[in-house]
Amino acid sequence: LLISHGHATRALKGVLPGARVGIALDCRPSRPRDAGSEEANRHFDGFRNRWFFDPVFGKGYPEDMVASYEALDRLDPDMIRGGDLDEIAVPIDFLGLNYYTTLPVDSSVAESEVSEGPVGPEPAEGFTEMGWRVDPAGLTGFLERVATDYSPESILITENGASFSDAPGPEGRIADQRRIDYLDSHIEAARAAAAPVDGYYVWSFLDNIEWLEGFSQRFGLVWVDTVTRDRIPKDSFYWYRDTVARLRSRPAPHAPAD
Repeated sequence: LLISHGHATRALKGVLPGARVGIALDCRPSRPRDAGSEEANRHFDGFRNRWFFDPVFGKGYPEDMVASYEALDRLDPDMIRGGDLDEIAVPIDFLGLNYYTTLPVDSSVAESEVSEGPVGPEPAEGFTEMGWRVDPAGLTGFLERVATDYSPESILITENGASFSDAPGPEGRIADQRRIDYLDSHIEAARAAAAPVDGYYVWSFLDNIEWLEGFSQRFGLVWVDTVTRDRIPKDSFYWYRDTVARLRSRPAPHAPAD
């Protein structure tokens, strides 16, 4: 995947020299659940985040993860051919981040993301219906970490959103205040970060097929009847429209000239 990113970046630049080209990485910031989980948390961060961020920014694959995977007979070092790391680290114009939540890592769960529900104490902001903790501060922290560790020229929040199943009321209105609160807190968290954040994109415009949960989870600003295909804008749709208009006059401090 990372090598194909390098090839594609060079190909796009070859035919569109003025294009802004980057990569979007799905991040999962984590923290140790307790004092005995630090090593498990480092391993989780290594396979979930550093394994992708490090080589894209010219640092190669994380040494601790290479050693771990070789010891587990899960990595053949000959797979990484000469020139691969240079191709992966081709210069990019922006880094895309997909962010939804943070994860407490238990010492017994080194790699698999917890799927049986929330772990740790109930956060003040609660959980989405995916069972993901609402943690806007986690976005601020990860953006600042990325800015410090990798110095990207520009960062775009390429996905951010929440699943809530609010349906049309008696008059057809969909009052999804929880989604509005989630988006508002995360937009402000991105703006507060000491990082070159130049854009933000909500996931998603329409309720659609969630890649693990099918139609059971609704992330959209627009409600979709999965039988009739009828579409109804939710309260969050109008809130986001107005928020975009309001923030257009307040560009991020590192917004690109174009």
